[in-house]
Amino acid sequence: MSGGTLYVVATPVGNLRDITLRALDVLRGADIVAAEDTRHSRILLQHYGIAAQLFALHEHNEQAASERLVGWLREGKSVALISDAGTPAICDPGALLVRKVTDAGFTVVPVPGPSALAAALSVSGIAQAGFRFEGFLPSRHGERSALLEKLAASGEALVFYEAPHRIVEAMRDVAQCYGAARGVVLCRELTKHFESVHRCLSGEAPQWLEADANRQRGEFVVIVEGAKIETLPEEEIAQVLTMLLPELPLKQAVALATKLTGAKRNAVYALALKMQEQSG
Repeated sequence: MSGGTLYVVATPVGNLRDITLRALDVLRGADIVAAEDTRHSRILLQHYGIAAQLFALHEHNEQAASERLVGWLREGKSVALISDAGTPAICDPGALLVRKVTDAGFTVVPVPGPSALAAALSVSGIAQAGFRFEGFLPSRHGERSALLEKLAASGEALVFYEAPHRIVEAMRDVAQCYGAARGVVLCRELTKHFESVHRCLSGEAPQWLEADANRQRGEFVVIVEGAKIETLPEEEIAQVLTMLLPELPLKQAVALATKLTGAKRNAVYALALKMQEQSG
């Protein structure tokens, strides 16, 4: 390991065996391990026999803690940043530290690994090409509903984290904003003993959760299918391109036609090239 380097290390979201060999090497070699909750992280380190110097960095002290860590980097020490679970700086503290370290001229090295977001998407069965990650939705009903309404027409899958005491309210808002027929996947306690992945329609989710109090326990990753965008027939897409291509550069015409028709960009681009070739 290099002194004066910050390593951003992903750690297990639940199962302690979900850690990479490289992450263990980094944690063993780091001079300082900055942790969101030192008591929680000590369990992981002790499990693997790692006697590291722990230093607390959390949402309430990140500014001051970051300055202290930059000072240690100036002394040539190596620092590993971990969160309570998963990859740091994704809905967890760490982004401010990374910026300060980078601004101070030191190297930041990612050590990839577990992520609740990636784990949930991998078992969702939702095949949409894109997704939008919102982290935790707003805790207040009005703000949460406003955000959901804003995203209602998006063709991308919506992914968010939710706490157990808000999951029923959040799913009621999803059903109210998106109707009862959207596909949803409720991922609970991923990689832990009571892990569950439940697929249902948006209108069914609140009742399913309320049917058993145990279903509301633990941390959630929720995936909501994107809106189904109706695609126009190729003849109508060609009509749109016929109007746009003489007026705009190819890329702009394709981008606008894709937005107007709901067709896939690659298909619109191929059709536009064909039309240009035919027009000479």
